[in-house]
Amino acid sequence: MDQARQHLVLVPGSLCDARVWHHQAKALSDVAEPWIPHLHGHDSLVAMAHAVLAEAPERFALCGFSMGGRVALEMLRLAPERITRLALIDASVHPVAEGEAARRQPQIDMARDQGMAALARWWNPRIAHPSMHGDADYMGLLESMACSFTPQEYAREVRALLERPDPRGLLGGIAVPVLVLSGEEDPLSTPDRNRAMADAIPGARLILIGGAAHFPMLEKAEAVTAALRDWLAA
Repeated sequence: MDQARQHLVLVPGSLCDARVWHHQAKALSDVAEPWIPHLHGHDSLVAMAHAVLAEAPERFALCGFSMGGRVALEMLRLAPERITRLALIDASVHPVAEGEAARRQPQIDMARDQGMAALARWWNPRIAHPSMHGDADYMGLLESMACSFTPQEYAREVRALLERPDPRGLLGGIAVPVLVLSGEEDPLSTPDRNRAMADAIPGARLILIGGAAHFPMLEKAEAVTAALRDWLAA
């Protein structure tokens, strides 16, 4: 690897694969060696973290999106000496809420009974920015990524989220450069949640991307890439 470039691990979120990072992986290849792990099939966030660490370079910059942000924090818990900087995009650290399992069960049932495409068509409009709902390529990409999972893999992913560790105790001890970034209209990882997370991490930089919901790396690709470029240079 060119000495001026650094290893960059980009961890996808729930129902996402490498395509969610397509723009950033390509645009940042002049300053980084991007690698995107495959997380399908694991039933715990800790197992995902171990799997990524087993294949990751010895030292690397780490960026996690949504569920991938929680995986990134578990990686930091397991191997802090290997991580040179951390970015959390539309992530969250709140614990499991009362009744969350019951609220998620109909989605598991839909995936099993009607298929992953049906789940994607029901779910994605709820988390994509309204301005993107008429973009067939964009909505088709979200659906295609979801359909790369089997219903059984999706059920295991939900189980991992329902049994998620509480990472809040880690935040105050993070000693590497940290970027916290979110779509300004994300209904899942809300601006308030991201602001609180950034406030809990010493020196963290918070960026809220206007005109984006839960997928700013796709909806506002250039703005997210620019923020990650600055973070990599910090």
